[in-house]
Amino acid sequence: MKLHFTKMHGLGNDFVVIDAVRQNFVPTPAQAHWLADRHFGIGCDQLLVVEPPQREEADYRYRIFNSVGGEVEHCGNGARCFVRFVHEQGLTTQRRICVETLSGLSVLQLEDDGQVTVDMGVPRWSPADIPFLAGVGQMSDLLVQTLEFAGQRAAITAVSMGNPHAVQVVDNVASAPVAKDGPLIEAHPNFPKRVNAGFMEIVDRHAIRLRVHERGAGETLACGTGACAAVAVGIRRGLLDSPVQVATRGGELTIAWGGMGQPVLMTGPAVTVFTGEIEIPNLREPA
Repeated sequence: MKLHFTKMHGLGNDFVVIDAVRQNFVPTPAQAHWLADRHFGIGCDQLLVVEPPQREEADYRYRIFNSVGGEVEHCGNGARCFVRFVHEQGLTTQRRICVETLSGLSVLQLEDDGQVTVDMGVPRWSPADIPFLAGVGQMSDLLVQTLEFAGQRAAITAVSMGNPHAVQVVDNVASAPVAKDGPLIEAHPNFPKRVNAGFMEIVDRHAIRLRVHERGAGETLACGTGACAAVAVGIRRGLLDSPVQVATRGGELTIAWGGMGQPVLMTGPAVTVFTGEIEIPNLREPA
């Protein structure tokens, strides 16, 4: 099977984007994993597949697969790349687009300067919505949970931005144990669907530095939903004021949140790297 594809990134969080509107492609987990492989495939953090909508109110639908082939609910950097993709491919001329993902509907806006603003939805704090087995560890307060793993403790706040996040405040994000603790937090039994682990350094009330270990991908250069989760956690804990500049290893995002019951707005860039065509081999699905 030959596929046309586009390689894109949002602050270094990179994607292979497939137009499944004008070509027939329904990815299997094995195909998604192969395409994401940086040695044998194209290489990416996540695969994005653009499809016709299934809901009347949506303009398009896109599906998100991580680098091990699992389908995930939401991706902020991917949403920005999606907007640039459908414009550059001539699939739409609309600057405001309603898109359907596994987590629901999102409204995306292409700005005059080429950046993209994404309505990331309302943060969800209920343990059942994350999902998070609150109360298994020692509860510090309504927002901060003490998570125990590998003989140590981390004070995290759990929140969903359409996908689950566990955010902790650290003194210095550059020296934070992301590679060591990230996988342990991701697989912690308190998170039955696993979790994205965020490490946030407060710079001032309008600026943070952030690193995120993503489910099924490891640490990425930037995580859009992780930035939204971190800012929402910081504001709700009284540590930050909106808007907040989020410095990731790949660049900066601007995150705005008006408080409980309000959606989080994320603004940042999206870049096309190259386009191409690839032959997908016959692949055996894992048992």
